[in-house]
Amino acid sequence: MSRSQALQNFLDAAFPAFDEAVRDPASRASIRAIFAHLEVPGPQRQGGGRRLPVCEAHLDGILSAQTGKPALDTLLGRFRALEPALEWKTRTASGNSASENFPAGHANAMIAGPGALEERRDVWLGVSLLAPNVRYPDHDHPPEETYLVMTPGEFMHGDSGWFTPGVGGSFFNTPGIRHAMRAGDTPLFAFWALLPERAKD
Repeated sequence: MSRSQALQNFLDAAFPAFDEAVRDPASRASIRAIFAHLEVPGPQRQGGGRRLPVCEAHLDGILSAQTGKPALDTLLGRFRALEPALEWKTRTASGNSASENFPAGHANAMIAGPGALEERRDVWLGVSLLAPNVRYPDHDHPPEETYLVMTPGEFMHGDSGWFTPGVGGSFFNTPGIRHAMRAGDTPLFAFWALLPERAKD
């Protein structure tokens, strides 16, 4: 199978950015397994992507910013080239933990994974955008997950309380742990990479 050059360029930048940011040994093992799987391309959706209004309002400003960290700036540049092919979507909030402005104030795009630009079941690689002062709902999922945070913003997992990874910060969610994120006065933008249990071996 062939992979578009824009997607390959993004993946080539994503691995060193994640690998440089992670500190948890479990997270490092997870990231290396994920990108080992991604060495083999999957079927890629053809055609253009779709932006949501929250993307039009905030994404270009995020992607044109400079972090001062070469690996992150390269990643943002490669994502900017890839982004027109992505389909941005919203999720339905369950429970009452999300902010009232959540439905119109967030967007997610799956780069590789189920229903993604590159369709596959062994890994999930994607990105989330929150408008200012939006809180994502508490949620959990079976795959373990590593975040790479590209902007200011707050996160929580398990009983941690809210914490701020900072630009270029990373943290690891164990399988099934409850977690969430929220933006302050500026948008929140973060990549995430998930490894299903069946894909570890």
